[in-house]
Amino acid sequence: MSTPPVRAVLADDERLMREQLRSRLMEVWPELDIVAEAKNGLEAVELTKEHKPDLVFLDIRMPGLTGVDAARQIAQLPEDDDWLVPEIVFITAYDQYAVEAFEQGVADYVLKPAERERLQLTVARIKKRLAQRDAPTGDFTDSAPVPLQQLLHQLSAGMNPAAKPQYLQWIQATVGQAIQMIPVDDVLFFISDEKYTRVQTAKIEALIRKPIKELVDELDPQLFWQIHRSTLVNAHAIDGITRDFRGRQLVGVKGLTEKLEVSRSYTHLFKGM
Repeated sequence: MSTPPVRAVLADDERLMREQLRSRLMEVWPELDIVAEAKNGLEAVELTKEHKPDLVFLDIRMPGLTGVDAARQIAQLPEDDDWLVPEIVFITAYDQYAVEAFEQGVADYVLKPAERERLQLTVARIKKRLAQRDAPTGDFTDSAPVPLQQLLHQLSAGMNPAAKPQYLQWIQATVGQAIQMIPVDDVLFFISDEKYTRVQTAKIEALIRKPIKELVDELDPQLFWQIHRSTLVNAHAIDGITRDFRGRQLVGVKGLTEKLEVSRSYTHLFKGM
């Protein structure tokens, strides 16, 4: 039985750059199926929702919604049994801050204009990542890369060096009938359902109306790791990683018996565990 081709969306506000990248990709990865092209970040998000590709190429600097902002929105799209959030490849002119960030991150990059040799390296990395996350047991051997939200924060800081990130220090939450101010450092994890987000500390369980997709951008990404579309965990509170009978990774939390499920898109965080 033949493997279905990898499907991709290209996003760049410059038509000539899209055409050049498409042409180069056809040379180095002829099996790749480019299902759609976007002229801006907003189109990239909408086309990703529509086509559910395996891979999205995003120009890092686009008007309206930048590639970084588009990647943030794409990373929070709902997954299902047949589709995971796509791998991201950023298209960029030479920026030292960006290259350094990509070298340690979970996303790859292509420099403008796309050169055959560098694109071949990117393609090899993407093929490896796609194969790894499709592995039923998540058989990883490499060291874990930087979580995606950390990479996106780094890129935002590099694009706006004058704007220092201001992360949340306190959470105002409902505990019983009272409103309580909870230090962010005390939170073990956040987990959302359709209406509320549960805030769990060692001593209390509270509720807030802020969704995970907003908290991701407001919390220090070095402290809080996203392990599921609905879950952020304090990295200092991770007690260990186990697997259930279906092979899914489960995060143990210090001081609690509860286990937090890691979705397939985030298993790379715990390579080798």
